[in-house]
Amino acid sequence: MVLVFITGIVAGTLVLEGSPKHGPIHKATQIAGPTSTVPNPFGVAQTPPSLQPGSDPSVLPGPVLIADADNNRLIVVNPEGQIVWEFPRPGDLAPGETFLVPDDAFFTPDGKQIIATEEEDFVISIIGVASHRIVYRYGTPGQPGMGPNQLRHPDDALVLPNGDIFTADIKNCRLLLIAPGSHTPAKIYGQSTTACLHDPPARFGSPNGAFPMTNGHYLVTEINGDWVDEMGIDGTVYKSWHPPGIAYPSDSNEVSPGVYVTVSYSSPGVLETFDGLGNVIWRYHPVGGDPQLNHPSLAHPLPNGDFLMNDDQNHRVVVIDPSSNKIVWQYGVTGHAGSAPGLLNDPDGVDLAPPHSLLITHAATIGQP
Repeated sequence: MVLVFITGIVAGTLVLEGSPKHGPIHKATQIAGPTSTVPNPFGVAQTPPSLQPGSDPSVLPGPVLIADADNNRLIVVNPEGQIVWEFPRPGDLAPGETFLVPDDAFFTPDGKQIIATEEEDFVISIIGVASHRIVYRYGTPGQPGMGPNQLRHPDDALVLPNGDIFTADIKNCRLLLIAPGSHTPAKIYGQSTTACLHDPPARFGSPNGAFPMTNGHYLVTEINGDWVDEMGIDGTVYKSWHPPGIAYPSDSNEVSPGVYVTVSYSSPGVLETFDGLGNVIWRYHPVGGDPQLNHPSLAHPLPNGDFLMNDDQNHRVVVIDPSSNKIVWQYGVTGHAGSAPGLLNDPDGVDLAPPHSLLITHAATIGQP
């Protein structure tokens, strides 16, 4: 996650709140996606179990994909804390090819590939799960720009069911729609500029994510000014509002209609759910000796009502139960970076493995051109 200069930080004590409409709701039921026939290709454990004490593997519906940014790798970890897939292994990269600082990664709708944003290398890569090969790239590695086949800190790229790529291009202040195999945008949302500000759809204030909603729209997060926008794939903006009490909103997404989750990429970090009026529904408060969050950048709702989150600068991926404010599963040692089994170094993105992955569970309603 690259820090972007922002203004308008909201100060104040973080307290558990409930809106008059919702009351002190702690768990919101996620709308379940359709049943998928995509097979799970992960089964053979490459490492011993490496979870932190107190972790309950049953809280996860399946393996977890982790973008382990400063280890320059993607790994898939099963609920028992064993690595069952890794990229790149020795020999996976072609001569002269690099794979650097993966920021976020998501399975494609067919479950056969992974799309990863290498934000600080200015490129988006698609990797074959079975082949362990990069099969497509958009952007010129190491060379930022805003022309064709150029990006400036891309974040959260998604492959839509029709093969299009939809991505937030943070420091070019825009969103892009890219046709399969193309190296020229099919559509640019917002003005291509390095002077980001909130005025969607004409301009965006450092957009760092666009996640599918159950009504076919997308929830766009703008860092500058703490905004989320409900936007159609045609560029129509239906609504903009503030996640409450957030200094640096990151990767906001929908839990269920009218309920949203976001994190603040800050220290101490924030994990909260909120409604369409900007009211806090639930906010995480560490209990029982659990440390404060340190620059978390993405939280996903789980089918059981818990939240899967990467806590970047604590070097861990956790599952938090909002009914108890307890961490119920953890991979990575808090505050300790490393690459050995059970260790991470600035994990910056997560997805569930098929058939529970983001784009498979949203397949029936995801907006397409």
